[in-house]
Amino acid sequence: MIMALFTRSYKPGVLFNTNLLWRSNSTLETLQKGEDEEEFRVLDILKKKDKHQRRVARPMKVPADRAEKMPTDQNWGNVWPGPRSFHPSSVPLPIRQGYVPKGQVPPGKKANAELMKIPNFLHLTPPVIKMQCEAIKKFCTEWPKMLNSEQAIEQHYPVEVITSDYCHASPTIRNPLARIVTLRVKLSSLELDKHAKDKFLRLVGDRYDKETDLVTFTADRCPMRKQNLDYVNYLLTATFHESWAVEDWEKQKSEEDMEYYNWDNNKSKRNLIDWYLKVKNEDRLLTDDEYKSFDVSEIPHAIEYKETVSDLFNVGENKETLSRYDTVVRKLLGLPEKKC
Repeated sequence: MIMALFTRSYKPGVLFNTNLLWRSNSTLETLQKGEDEEEFRVLDILKKKDKHQRRVARPMKVPADRAEKMPTDQNWGNVWPGPRSFHPSSVPLPIRQGYVPKGQVPPGKKANAELMKIPNFLHLTPPVIKMQCEAIKKFCTEWPKMLNSEQAIEQHYPVEVITSDYCHASPTIRNPLARIVTLRVKLSSLELDKHAKDKFLRLVGDRYDKETDLVTFTADRCPMRKQNLDYVNYLLTATFHESWAVEDWEKQKSEEDMEYYNWDNNKSKRNLIDWYLKVKNEDRLLTDDEYKSFDVSEIPHAIEYKETVSDLFNVGENKETLSRYDTVVRKLLGLPEKKC
């Protein structure tokens, strides 16, 4: 059995070149001299796995954690000098935080994402704060010796400004609530006359608390705290100066046009003075100027009677004002108290 194999080799400029190779494997003829014998490769379907030498696991020397090598008398301000995320190897404390399953302890500080979420104050330890205070002490001034009480502070610094700072975990350090500014001042410290005080109270409305005598302005419409602070200062300044302004039509107002009941300009004061003069057996007629300038403080319970009658007209008739009026009139006339 003869097998023939044709091979083609292509060269530039030549169509093709055919070489005929003869192979005889059935007659076992001797190959020509000088020609290498080509070995027939056997297909090995089931290959045998090569034996590899097993690797021997060698123990690795892991250095001890930094937290375990820290000395107890170290300067903590050098280890944690400023605000930063939590790092377990730098804190030699057994800190735990996170969800606690039933019957288990909280997660430790290693690989604890909860400790990295929240801000920490490890850089503000008492020794570090003391050191920082000593460093900035040279830039501070001595506290005034005369401001040794709350009354003295309120007298010299009547305006109080309240702001809030927030520390939270978020992509930005700014909190929208930090822009809110509150300004408080006592009405008595503004030194307003009767007309200006009445006008001031009408301008501020419900911002005045009668029990504490405080006027409160709150601003949050501006995006920055400094802008809101300027705005509340403007509100206080504008309201104060506007309360002192007297319009031309205000000078023409009569007692019937007043928005409130003024006891000193009404007939109730004249009736009280006339009654008091008759009790003292003084039969004399007073002019309008004498009625206005008459000091009712010398009449027993007259000041209390004045305040009660004013509240009765300004506040209105209710159970409290009527009860007070009944009690004061009995004191003024010397009558016994009402029995319940």
